This record gives sequence, C-alpha cells and structure tokens, in this order.
Amino acid sequence: MNPVEGILGRRSFMVLDGALGTEVSRRGFDTNDSLWSAKALYENPDLIRAVHRDYYDAGADVCTSASYQASVPAFLAKGFSRGEAEDLIRLSVRLAREARDGSWEARGGEKGDKPLVAASVGPYGAYLADGSEYTGAYALSRSELQRFHSERIGLLAEEHPDLFAVETLPLLREAEAVLDELRNYPDVSCWVSFSCRDAGRTCGGDPVRECAAALDSNPQVAAIGVNCTAPQFVSSLIREVRKGTGKPVLCYPNTGESYNPATKTWFGSPIPYRAYVRLWYEAGARLIGGCCRTTPEDIREIATFRASLEA
Repeated sequence: MNPVEGILGRRSFMVLDGALGTEVSRRGFDTNDSLWSAKALYENPDLIRAVHRDYYDAGADVCTSASYQASVPAFLAKGFSRGEAEDLIRLSVRLAREARDGSWEARGGEKGDKPLVAASVGPYGAYLADGSEYTGAYALSRSELQRFHSERIGLLAEEHPDLFAVETLPLLREAEAVLDELRNYPDVSCWVSFSCRDAGRTCGGDPVRECAAALDSNPQVAAIGVNCTAPQFVSSLIREVRKGTGKPVLCYPNTGESYNPATKTWFGSPIPYRAYVRLWYEAGARLIGGCCRTTPEDIREIATFRASLEA
C-alpha cells in the first residue's frame, strides 16, 4: 500500500504543506538566484528546517523537500564540487525528515498517521530558472528529460523519502520521462502534479484530462493533480483530472498572483485562499495544500477545515 492510500483510508483528505521558496523569502532570505529556495540549502539550512517544522506543526501530513530547483549541474555552476552538490541534494530530504521527527516527538508521537516526507522533483524548466515551468517552452525529448532527472532522483532515493513529489510539470512528456526513471525504483510511490494555464490545460498546452488518463495505469503514481496554478481555475481542473483517472486527485495552487521570472518576484493581489478550500474538496480533491505565496497559516486553516469535516 502506498502511503497516500494509507492516510486517505483513515482521513477525509490529506493536508499538504505550503510554499517553501516564497516562505523563506517572506522570512528575509534572498531567493533572487538561479537556485531559488535551494540556495538556502547551503546558506541557511536551519531556515529550511524551520519552515518545514512550521508546516508540520500547522497540521500538514507531508512536506516536500527543498530540491525543487536543485540539481547537480545547477550547483556545479555555482562553483561546488560534484560531491558537494550531491550532498546538498541529499541534505534536502534529511532537513524535512528532521523537521518531521521533531514535530512528531513534540506531540508525543500521538495516535494517528505519522507525517510523511516527499522528495521534490521539479521540472527541467526550474533548472533553466527562466520561468519556463509556466510555459513548457523547452524542446527536450522524453529520453533527454529522463537523463536530466536521473541523477537527482537517484540521490534523493538514497535518503529513502516516503514518496516523491513530481511537481509543477508543464508537459505530459516530462511526467512520462520522470516516471520512466522511477521504474528503476519500483518500490517508490509518487504524486504527479501539473502547472496549468487555464481551466483545462497544462502550461505547455496538454489537456489535463489526457494527462491523467495517460498516467492512470502506472502503479507507482499515488495521486495526480495540479499545483502552482491560479485558484480560480482549480475546481474545473480537479473535475477534468477526475474524468481521466480513478486515482486520488491533489491540488496545491498559488495565491493567484503573477510571477516575474526575471526578478523572481510576485505581483498583483492575492485571492483569499480559504474561500476556495471547500470548493476544491467538493470538486473531488483529496490531497489539498498550497504553493507559492501560501504560508503555514493557510495550511493551518486547511487542517482546521478537515477537522470540521471529521468532527
């Protein structure tokens, strides 16, 4: 049984964590860098651990590691040795695990589900650091994308995360490439989450219903859904994903603001996040959390909503 099935067998839905990169930025860390939040893995790992801990304490059932934008080539470009780069990628999982264990122990190992650690696998576009995870504007083939993801997946797997978070993918082709590589780790479960530009298509233009249908038969895929997408599109996207798969559907949108990839900043007015959570649950989402610009307070509200359903 994959860990998502275990939790969903006992709870109304699974609470995911919220933003990492924008949250460390909110706390004063400069993420205006090609490594984005992964820069904190070597400059301030304690901050990464603290953010994870706050999400676990807020009620998250899972936190994702700070490896979204981390890769060996990206660290090499910053002057690290190959060994140092590999160690930093492994560290991302350990920091999340340490935060999880600390939060769990502080609660006395209370009855219920021990929270999970998910190893984040961000898209090739995140490595490019030009915002192309929101356009899908890269021409690598499926086999080329698999080769790009292979090394990082192997390093993350060495730390034995509970599952992988394959996230913010703009292209079905890239999801298939990552899953090609994960076949080398047959005991590993993952979720697959797409970035979307509207109420029916990924940022690269693939219909999300077709994406879900293409992944539905893969036994390693524990859930399929969308993330870092404007909240107003998400209920429709959930329904489209459900038309293509019988697997649990997940969503962790951003707050509806716009992203400037040149300055790595967000602008515009955030949408009141809490207003949408019930709508996403009623649309059929069974893993719900937040992406860019969301905070531990948002995740606490999601956990509170779940508690009200289960009261």
